[in-house]
Amino acid sequence: MKALVYNGVGQKEWVEKPKPTIQSATDVIVRVTATTICGTDLHILKGDVPTIAPGTTLGHEGVGVVEEVGAGIRGFKPGDRVLIACITACGSCRNCRKGMHSHCLDGGGWQLGHLIDGTQAEYVRIPHGDFSLHRIPEGMDEEALVMLSDILPTGFEIGVLAGKVSPGDTVAIVGAGPVGMAALLTAGFYSPAKIIMVDMDKKRLSLARQFGATDAVDVSEGNAAEAIMAMTDGVGVDVAMEAVGIPKTFELCQDIIAPGGRIANIGVHGTKVDLALERLWIQNISISMGLVNTDTMQQLMRSVETGQIDPSALITHRFDLDEIVEAYEVFGNAAEEGALKVLLKAPAA
Repeated sequence: MKALVYNGVGQKEWVEKPKPTIQSATDVIVRVTATTICGTDLHILKGDVPTIAPGTTLGHEGVGVVEEVGAGIRGFKPGDRVLIACITACGSCRNCRKGMHSHCLDGGGWQLGHLIDGTQAEYVRIPHGDFSLHRIPEGMDEEALVMLSDILPTGFEIGVLAGKVSPGDTVAIVGAGPVGMAALLTAGFYSPAKIIMVDMDKKRLSLARQFGATDAVDVSEGNAAEAIMAMTDGVGVDVAMEAVGIPKTFELCQDIIAPGGRIANIGVHGTKVDLALERLWIQNISISMGLVNTDTMQQLMRSVETGQIDPSALITHRFDLDEIVEAYEVFGNAAEEGALKVLLKAPAA
């Protein structure tokens, strides 16, 4: 089969490698029909994730068709159409029972495209298949569902739920990239009064308004913190979501948060940031962060199925799977290319 492999910092290659095989009774082999590229993949290529070994197939998002199942699999059979969760989990260990699937103690967590071969390939092995795959209802749009592997649950769980977005809140989302947009789409579930999207890309800010942002702040046009404080009568925002992963954007969240507010860090940080604890403690600020657990995937799938949200709107570019190297160039130069999410589709079987 063909796969996109990581060969060290800044190096990737579309190569021939052996098709995965069943290694455990709870494994499922999936023929990938569609996948995408995540900002985390770019972080890997930048060297921000040193735990990944050269030769590993990248990718942790996708949909496909079950090709083969291990002897212990009860919920799936060959031919089933499935959505792949970016987090694999056994569902029964101590951490899984607490809902912390990202810290599964039985070889789970963020494995795909990190510690084991991932989804940017023609076939992928999914450990703990019964718990890590979701059956796709008949007639559902696979393109939309690819967005549910990672970015939608990440924005929802680590941004909206951890930030405790509530009716009447003023919310700022710093970063109008894919995860920031996912947080925007799902924040609407809780009826905040105002959602302020913050970015330096005018096209993305315009799109954010179409997705439900009430206000937009272009950081290239002046002091973003001052603009947001002016919008909130000098009070600040109830929830500030950091969806970029650089020190400057985390500092902005600290500058705009209102007393009693919540800072929800969604971004993947490759370097340390400063925490202004000396001024935040007296404001009764809560700060949350973490790795997605994907335990909201069924809820999000129902929201897509009923038309409450349409994550396929996040897709700006489409490629054949064997054009993945070109797709990386487009996604890696998102501002110049106008890219938000790229979709990679395998040829029909």
